[in-house]
Amino acid sequence: MGGDALAEHRLTRLIEVGRTLVSELDLEIVLRRLLEVARELTGARYAALGILDEDRHELERFITLGIAEERRREIGNLPRGHGVLGLLIDDPKPLRLDDVGGHPRSYGFPPGHPPMKTFLGVPVMIRGEAYGNLYLTEKMGGPFDEADEQSVVTLAGWAAIAIENARLYGDAERRRAELEHAVRSLEATTEIARAVGGETDLGRVLETIAKRARALIEARSLVILLEERGTLVAVATAGELERDVRGRRIAIEGSTTGQVLRSLRAERVADVSARLRISPAELGIGAEAAMLVPLAFRGRPLGLIAGFDRIADGPEFSTEDERLLLAFAASAATAVATAQSVSEDRIKHSIQASEHERGRWARELHDETLQALGAMRVALSSALRGGGDTLERAVRDAVGQLGQEIDKVRALITELRPAALDEIGLAPAIEALAIHVEKTQGVDVVADIDLVDGAGRLEPELENAIYRLVQEALTNVAKHARAEQVRLRVAELETGDSIEIEVADDGVGFDPEARSEGFGIVGMRERAELAGGWIEITSSPGSGTILRATLPGLPGTSAERGAA
Repeated sequence: MGGDALAEHRLTRLIEVGRTLVSELDLEIVLRRLLEVARELTGARYAALGILDEDRHELERFITLGIAEERRREIGNLPRGHGVLGLLIDDPKPLRLDDVGGHPRSYGFPPGHPPMKTFLGVPVMIRGEAYGNLYLTEKMGGPFDEADEQSVVTLAGWAAIAIENARLYGDAERRRAELEHAVRSLEATTEIARAVGGETDLGRVLETIAKRARALIEARSLVILLEERGTLVAVATAGELERDVRGRRIAIEGSTTGQVLRSLRAERVADVSARLRISPAELGIGAEAAMLVPLAFRGRPLGLIAGFDRIADGPEFSTEDERLLLAFAASAATAVATAQSVSEDRIKHSIQASEHERGRWARELHDETLQALGAMRVALSSALRGGGDTLERAVRDAVGQLGQEIDKVRALITELRPAALDEIGLAPAIEALAIHVEKTQGVDVVADIDLVDGAGRLEPELENAIYRLVQEALTNVAKHARAEQVRLRVAELETGDSIEIEVADDGVGFDPEARSEGFGIVGMRERAELAGGWIEITSSPGSGTILRATLPGLPGTSAERGAA
């Protein structure tokens, strides 16, 4: 090929290569393609690209083409930019040498290095600053000439544009990935807040957290462990488990789970059997990898989330998985701490209400029944000494008084567990209760009871909860309201999915905001919540009080259950 034809070929090739390079956005592909084209244009046997460090004092990276991998390993450490290579770092200008070994700056070649004589070096400049240097050696057919130099200089210009584009694209991709991570972290923190917003039942909160956490990191299985009396207890699970592991306990001391709990630092485990220091079988889980993330609220460790075996691209978890689960765990811990606090308050109120009831029963037995029985004993003892008519009268009075006391004890027993519920059903039992309140308390009770009976009766626990709510509400009216009339309504909705209770009196009323709730109302709220329902109390001074309660019924309509 003649000189003009060769020059035209090179020009055409440079234009083609330029278009290809600047359209490529993968930096590694751009660098490799640069070496390939430089060899092709100049006929060099070996090509290399040295990339400068941030200070531009030496080579941070050295990419070669033409030397086999086995030979490269024999050579050992790659050049750092000393000798002739350092000339282009000190003075970034093209450099052509017919005999590189004869140059005064030449360091020679290390053992195993292929022989090299001819040399062409061209800097790669990006925005006026050196990015690196392109090195070509051993041109076939003689030394490098001016045309080779100009071709490589032009190629280096194209390469600078392509490298800058690829770097900008890479930076944009990294920023996009960081933004996506920030968005996913935000979604992780808000997702659990939305999922358990308003939920205070600890069991349901833990179940939701386990399911959402497993889906977030795509784990095959996941366990939530909470600290309890010096051990970690499995309280919630999700995914593929060999068996139900809830309730299993793991010692904190001497285990990786304990380390995570105490240090409040997440840990990814590549080999569960070796690193976790507990057998996966101890948790009923067959797993290879794990990720442990602490649950902490205000610096206080609550427990941890343990995910096992990533389904996609697993089984090991990535740094991104760890970051996501950490963000998720922060909100999850707040939800767990809130639910635990509510649960503790419920237990406290329940104990207080129970103790209040026990105290009331004790006072009634002591102040009324016990005192009456004591007075009866004194009267009978005195009558025994007198004999005759005195004894007969005393016995008759004692019999009458015993009957009264029996009625009182029977009333207390009924409060503990009304036999009428088992004997005649819920509706008749409530009607009997209303009649009893009318007779004993002097309050007019207008009752409207609309419940299913017979084969369609409600669950015993639900019936007992309804009866107790009505009983306590009527007792409160009799004791505190000074009411003349009470309207009582207990009805099951047609859908059969809820029971509504309403107790309205025309008494003195009260200001709910100005007065804290007494044990009676606290006990009713506790009973309703335990049954899955709620209570609302409306009152104002002089306008009476209305208590409304809603409890969940049974699935299906009333008619369907009655025909069952």
